[in-house]
Amino acid sequence: MAVHAHPDDESSKGAATTARYAAEGVEVLVVTCTGGERGSVLNPRYVDAPETPDALGEVRRAEMAAAAAVLGVRQHWLGFVDSGLPEGDPLPPLPEGCFALVPLEEASAPLVELVRSFRPHVMTTYDPSGGYPHPDHIMCHKIAFEAFHAAGDPERYRGRGEPWQPLKLYYNHDFSLQRMRTVHEALLEAGHTSPFGDWIESRALREVPERPVTTRVPCAEHFPARDAALRAHATQIDPEGFFFAVPRDVEIQVWPVEEYELAVSHVPTTTSPPEDDLFAGVHVEDREGVSS
Repeated sequence: MAVHAHPDDESSKGAATTARYAAEGVEVLVVTCTGGERGSVLNPRYVDAPETPDALGEVRRAEMAAAAAVLGVRQHWLGFVDSGLPEGDPLPPLPEGCFALVPLEEASAPLVELVRSFRPHVMTTYDPSGGYPHPDHIMCHKIAFEAFHAAGDPERYRGRGEPWQPLKLYYNHDFSLQRMRTVHEALLEAGHTSPFGDWIESRALREVPERPVTTRVPCAEHFPARDAALRAHATQIDPEGFFFAVPRDVEIQVWPVEEYELAVSHVPTTTSPPEDDLFAGVHVEDREGVSS
């Protein structure tokens, strides 16, 4: 189960991994917390942009369906309203009724129910920072963390299904500094322009701490599905923009993986060297003769 804040997040974070596991026969469910109604049309090549949040929400639902089909995954809407990204100094208040302002237990309850019905062994979401400081990304982390820990407790969220305890919780790390530096250097060596130069410099100047990477999932053969899913989100993704600025042959050669941080595990596992499978320790054969 991959828990995301908005439609398009599932395609820019861990998409090749979900496509890989779906192709291997794993049941994969993408959970989308909000409809992305308060987002902006970020693709400058997109024509006839929706004029209202409701209209944009309808378009983004259709985009999400197309992306899920490309990835081969199931998808579920939690039904919360996009909080928007506040801008200004000081920041304006968040809109009344938006996802980020819903009390934690109220916001977590439908996800707990979904965990108990879908019964995932592995969950993925964002780290506590949200990956970047969008209020919906931070709230997405909070409810995924809460659901992971609460779904197996029969005393919590009574009436929301039979308890089920997922075994592993991971945080997405698609834009680690190591990845950006590795790809950046490979592009320059090959005579290409890199989209990461300013980003690396900015991260270094701000001394943004790097979170630990425990898991690298090989998934290069599913980069085409990831790219097609990104293009399906036509209001958000410029097909000639940032996400497609790295030649795929270079990317496959130097960074054929997607990265994760193992946050919680209820099964024995080792992350040194890094895991290469989100289900490490979950498979029955991994646990034979091993005491937890």
